[in-house]
Amino acid sequence: MKKLKYMLLLFFMAGSILACGQPVSKKSSTGHQPKQPNIVLIVADDMGIGDVGVYGQTKIRTPYLDKMAANGMRFSQFYAGCPVCAPSRASLMTGQHTGRTPIRGNKEIEPEGQWPLPDSTVTIATMLKKAGYTTGDFGKWGLGFIGTSGDPVQQGFDTFYGYNCQRQSHNYYPDHLWQNDTRVNFPDNWKNKQQYAPAIIQEKALAFIDDNKEKPFFLYLTYTLPHAALQVPEDSTFENYKKLFNETPRTIRQPWDGKGYEPQAYPNAAYAAMVTLLDSYVGQVLERLKAQGLEENTLVIFTSDNGPHREGGNDPVFFNSSAGFRGIKRDMYEGGIREPMIAYWPGKIKAGSTSAHMGAFWDFMPTFAAIAQTKTPAYINGISFLPTLTGAKNQPQHKYLYWEFHEDGGKQAVRIGSWKGIRLKALKNPQAPVALYDLEKDPAETTDLATAHPEVVKQIVQIMQEARTENKDFPFWP
Repeated sequence: MKKLKYMLLLFFMAGSILACGQPVSKKSSTGHQPKQPNIVLIVADDMGIGDVGVYGQTKIRTPYLDKMAANGMRFSQFYAGCPVCAPSRASLMTGQHTGRTPIRGNKEIEPEGQWPLPDSTVTIATMLKKAGYTTGDFGKWGLGFIGTSGDPVQQGFDTFYGYNCQRQSHNYYPDHLWQNDTRVNFPDNWKNKQQYAPAIIQEKALAFIDDNKEKPFFLYLTYTLPHAALQVPEDSTFENYKKLFNETPRTIRQPWDGKGYEPQAYPNAAYAAMVTLLDSYVGQVLERLKAQGLEENTLVIFTSDNGPHREGGNDPVFFNSSAGFRGIKRDMYEGGIREPMIAYWPGKIKAGSTSAHMGAFWDFMPTFAAIAQTKTPAYINGISFLPTLTGAKNQPQHKYLYWEFHEDGGKQAVRIGSWKGIRLKALKNPQAPVALYDLEKDPAETTDLATAHPEVVKQIVQIMQEARTENKDFPFWP
């Protein structure tokens, strides 16, 4: 009897030790261990912060984004990586600001594509794939042509479908798209307009969710909407905006030959319809996640790659697309880089919350690393904002944010607290004067305070010199 009791005691103790050694995790309602959280990052193209209803838009309907914000968190001080596409997206993918990221401009290669990310690059997709995620990019890439080191499937994506080249994406009725390294042809599409690229890409993206519902995934939705050209299906949404705006049609003097931006007779109605179509795509993604039972285990983020454009007949003033901020796309003023940012994660993010946390594109990598419980490269510039998302009080802050832009004579910008410094024409004159603005008192950047606060200007100039490294492919100061 004593021997039996002794054996039972040993068995109990061994079981207790084994139990203590296992990680504690909550089971799902089905009794299975939950997988790592899915991550869906949606990036609009050339959409202003003021184009969304919850950021003040009154002329364009965005019901799904408004609902997403009502059930999630809206950021008021979140920034793109740059005021144009490729460097902004490179900043996002690499966790580095544009003084460090390998792609710092829209540098084209022929016959198709942009300057590629180098082999040594570690992207968000690379990081998450290593952590066990299935990765997919659907939309526009612009960081390296097929077969180069910047090819999306060489940069961590299991699946890519869409426009590899930014120039090609200026036409919503293209003659081809890419599925990984396979060219998908649409002959004479610019003439017959049978295949609207955003609709095809959306279908593939929703299928990705269905196909990967049983495993953790990273879905990078790089919609081309509402970038020019102003091309939209001739549907009821477009017709309703024509009536709403009572828009006098512009005269189209000659038929479009498939080159450049297709002329649009109703540019205001077309732009509004494109934004509303984008909004409906976001709604479809949220609905598909819910239908597949993935809603509570998926972080969904919506933002835009830079400020609103004035191309193909678009009028950002008509829509107040910059929400009262100065500037648009290609400007270092707030209108060119301050973006809409909405995060949704039921049960993790407080519904209807807002945040004034100051973040930028290079923060996505460390945030997603924290969610996936993996590591980032040591050299990144980003800070995880996961504490902000979950309502924790230990949110680290940036000492400063830095941007550089290699077009329009070269521009630099720095934000420290409420101070914002901007240097223009920096390529020819590295010592060009810095304009200083107090964003707390003057968010529209109307009054230059550089003369009144030379000590702040001195600090900003020092950051402009020290934050960056020179890049032989994108020289700033030869």
